[in-house]
Amino acid sequence: MGTEARPIADYALLSDCQGAALVARDGSVDWLCLPRFDAASVLARLLDSSAGHWWIRPVGVFTVRRAYADTTMVLRTEFRTDTGTVQVTDALAVGPNASGRALGREVPHTLLRVVECTEGSARVAVEFAPRPDYGAILPLLAPAEGGLLCRIGSGSLLLSSPVRLEGRTTARGQLVLSAGERAGFALQYVPVGGRRRLWSQEDIDRALRTTLDAWRSWAALNQRYEGPWRDAVHLSGRVLQALTFAPTGAVVAAPTTSLPEAVGGERNWDYRFSWVRDASFTLHALSVAACPGEAEEFFTWMARTASAEGPADGNPLQVLYGVGGERVLTERTLHHLTGWGGSRPVRIGNDAWRQRQLDIYGELLDAAYRLRGRLGRLDGHGRLFLVSLADAAAAHWREPDHGIWEVRGRPQHFVYSKLMCWVALDRAIALADELDATARVTAWTSARAEIRAAIEKHGWSRRVRAYSQAFGSDLLDASALMLPITGFTAPDDLRARATVAAVREHLTGPSGLVHRYQRVDDGLAGEEGAFLMCSFWLAHGLALMGEVAEAREVFEQAAACANDVGLLAEEVDPVGGHLLGNFPQALSHIGLVNAAWAIGQAEEAGRR
Repeated sequence: MGTEARPIADYALLSDCQGAALVARDGSVDWLCLPRFDAASVLARLLDSSAGHWWIRPVGVFTVRRAYADTTMVLRTEFRTDTGTVQVTDALAVGPNASGRALGREVPHTLLRVVECTEGSARVAVEFAPRPDYGAILPLLAPAEGGLLCRIGSGSLLLSSPVRLEGRTTARGQLVLSAGERAGFALQYVPVGGRRRLWSQEDIDRALRTTLDAWRSWAALNQRYEGPWRDAVHLSGRVLQALTFAPTGAVVAAPTTSLPEAVGGERNWDYRFSWVRDASFTLHALSVAACPGEAEEFFTWMARTASAEGPADGNPLQVLYGVGGERVLTERTLHHLTGWGGSRPVRIGNDAWRQRQLDIYGELLDAAYRLRGRLGRLDGHGRLFLVSLADAAAAHWREPDHGIWEVRGRPQHFVYSKLMCWVALDRAIALADELDATARVTAWTSARAEIRAAIEKHGWSRRVRAYSQAFGSDLLDASALMLPITGFTAPDDLRARATVAAVREHLTGPSGLVHRYQRVDDGLAGEEGAFLMCSFWLAHGLALMGEVAEAREVFEQAAACANDVGLLAEEVDPVGGHLLGNFPQALSHIGLVNAAWAIGQAEEAGRR
């Protein structure tokens, strides 16, 4: 994976529900984007050894143990040395009014790092090397009373430090702590025109207490799930909250860009945006593992963003949006970065926003269906927008598209895209009264029947005895597991069972994890790992079919891929078992939550 690349599993996530950081096991912050998830990075050693870092760690040899503080996203890392034990507590600070549903609404855009000696004594080293704009800028550090000042294009960075740090572009310092002594650091992002003030030790301690209390309050108010794998589900709920842009309710797919799907490959994408495709999955997971209020906010944001104005091409729905509702997310390559493990290119932006993907009509209408009874909050324009999605599904389902996996080859008649057009119409029919669209039901019912007939005729492969990837194809695709999950087929349907069996035989590797599809020319070079969401789909489908013991086995294999603090990436290398892809990945945590819930429901039904 390259001599300079830390394993992706080495990282832990920090979030203030607006921006994010990744901290390595050895105390190095190697990724920091403030004030938003999609802002240009301040620290990016994750993608290039010269692109910025901030480490705090003991001098010499040490061992590491770490965990999130109880029900929070505040990280505690314990370093044991020959002379003593040091604990570093890391957090992205939230504001003083952040309890309950207000978590992340107002934040100081500040990374807190508090070092405490808990036993003996230890010498601790600090090294701060900011490299704004994805490492393209080498800023000068100016000493100030109580820390450092660093001017960047969009504002300033202020590092509050209790120890003198010296250096023009990389600042270094050391301190010796004995048992009971502590030292706090704070890295603030201050926009142009904002108030620049270095923080005292009291300010830092107060902000850390506030942040801990806010996460605990949020968890106590919102996390009520008591089913199987309770702790993993609750952690996944907190991860989803951490990936939520609180000012709007948008949920990013991941807080990183260009972590590769295969080491050295080109399947490297920017995931710091919100995908319509994730909407239905996310809503259910938030309702289970977090809070129905967050689920409703996410849907309301998605619906309002998508319906805000009619795009020039007449398509009523885009594939993905920026966290502030931005539509144009033009992709570009950062040629100066070597990429994680030498995996180029490094991309920012995502040109999938330009693609035509028919499945998104179904995903958003299925999300609306999950909120049935509460759509009265939508104004007439919002209801008309949802009606337009059903009409678009009825009008365009016969057309090819780029599909759920956003292939960059030629458009095809993907079965999953047809399925989700069926879902769009099925859910619209069920919501017709709430949408004031009863006059459309006859036309929608007719189109829904046509789609079903087409899938049964052209989407079923007699040769492989399974629903295939595309009409007329014999290739398998794990997205066919969604046929019973969406209700297109009954769980005990013979074709659905045959498809599950085929996926297990042909798409499941030695690790027991599921790959997305049988490899063909998809417009990109290179391989990819096993896709964790697909493994959780398999567990979910098996639970629906009453195969609970097998569902549990598949679930456990996928959940075991989490790192030491419980975080999941997008994919797993099928040979080496290491994590691949952007990290942590919302869809993987969503899959864990929804599969755990489905298994719990199946077990409860078996007891009745």
